[in-house]
Amino acid sequence: MAGSASDEAESAQRVPLLDRPLASYYLLVSSAGLLLLLGLVMVLSASSVRSYADSGSSYTLFIRQATWVGIGLPLAVVASRLPVQAFRAAAYPLLGVTTFMLLVVLVPGIGSVRGGARQWIVVGPITIQPSELMKIALVLWCSDLLVRKRRLLSDAKHLLVPVVPVFLFIDLLMLLEPDLGGAICVTVVPLTILWVIGTPKRFYGAMVAVMVFAATLLAVLEPYRMRRVLSFTDPFADASGDGFQAVQGIYALATGGWWGEGLGASREKWPDLLPAVHTDFILAIIGEELGLVGTLVVVALLGVLGYAGLRIAHRTDDLFVRLAAAGVTAWIIVQAMVNMGAVVGLLPITGVTLPLVSFGGSSLLPTLVALGMLLAFARAEPAAAEYLDRRAEERRAARAVPIRARTRRWLPGGRSRRPGLGLVAVGGDPVDRRPDVPVSKGAARPGGEAPRSGPGPRRTGRGVRIPPGGGGRSGGAGLSTGRRDVSSS
Repeated sequence: MAGSASDEAESAQRVPLLDRPLASYYLLVSSAGLLLLLGLVMVLSASSVRSYADSGSSYTLFIRQATWVGIGLPLAVVASRLPVQAFRAAAYPLLGVTTFMLLVVLVPGIGSVRGGARQWIVVGPITIQPSELMKIALVLWCSDLLVRKRRLLSDAKHLLVPVVPVFLFIDLLMLLEPDLGGAICVTVVPLTILWVIGTPKRFYGAMVAVMVFAATLLAVLEPYRMRRVLSFTDPFADASGDGFQAVQGIYALATGGWWGEGLGASREKWPDLLPAVHTDFILAIIGEELGLVGTLVVVALLGVLGYAGLRIAHRTDDLFVRLAAAGVTAWIIVQAMVNMGAVVGLLPITGVTLPLVSFGGSSLLPTLVALGMLLAFARAEPAAAEYLDRRAEERRAARAVPIRARTRRWLPGGRSRRPGLGLVAVGGDPVDRRPDVPVSKGAARPGGEAPRSGPGPRRTGRGVRIPPGGGGRSGGAGLSTGRRDVSSS
């Protein structure tokens, strides 16, 4: 038995980390947890000066973000324990509620206007941004709808209708706010799911081409969007006007160098310099304070998170899980790429936050719930589900052992209780009593032996019980010649 246990331990050590049943689960937990922790630290650093100027405390915005994290983490834990059917059941109600909120936010007097955009609904101290909720709503709805219609998907009409009309209507509502960055991130979700489900390339290419043409037309027709595109091509041409934010972001990244100025030492976070330091441009503060190394750490963690999400989508046998996992992963990674591309000057500035890092509960809560759903999918992988079932059975078996037996080895001088081996003594009687269980005076012994009188036997170092007075063959000891304690065998 000892040899088999050692062989099992050696074989477990030889299993590569990525081949273990819960590898996807732990990759997702570790990357998301580190990003969340880094985000809390950087929100505190980036917002401290302006928070003090606005409220008299450097911790106001940090406490709000920590509160959102405290709300979001339990939601993620609950989501990680839900069955797949629970997510499918929530698809249609969530889409209906979120679409209604997108309509309500356009009503003057209800939607809150900030920076020229009407994107928020303020309910007391809570600010809700419906476009953030729409991302997870579209993930669930598109995945569930296509799974229900899987037998009809060979027909292009069933494949594209009603998915394409619905998300185009949602894009229209978001462009009316206006929220171009949110519309881009929302559009990525159904496009990814349609790609994974196997949309023919001619339909997919035509759909993408039409959407690119429409986005270009909207940028040309709207003056402020056109100015933003022109400032993106050469931000230094109007460094104090439309290109001010992009230029200040580049200055912050350039100042940081390789190792940064040090945590809390940013100069761009002071008032009248880089706008939105704790939201859209928090990566610039990371680059200034932690340098290129800090920004590469963020990129690496997002890469691990993306790999874990795609791994979950690839290893599952459930079509809904595959589509939903791919949609959530694409949403988070594309949103991160749009944010980072705007900060480093590769993409126009669209007002998109960095997932798990930037300040804002409206973005953080849906992201944490979506990651909790991914964790539930990771636990449902065939190998992971089998491993978890086996571990649950082992734990139930361990709980069935009496508490005294489980805690014996932790007591001073205690020994762990070993299971009975069902051996038979030399005389043919079963040996099922352990050496550490005392026999009361006058009680019958196994095999019909007479009760022992006088002082009890003593135990040698190898577990052989010897009667008092030495190791001779004394019949009064009640032990036949050569009989040993079975628990030491």
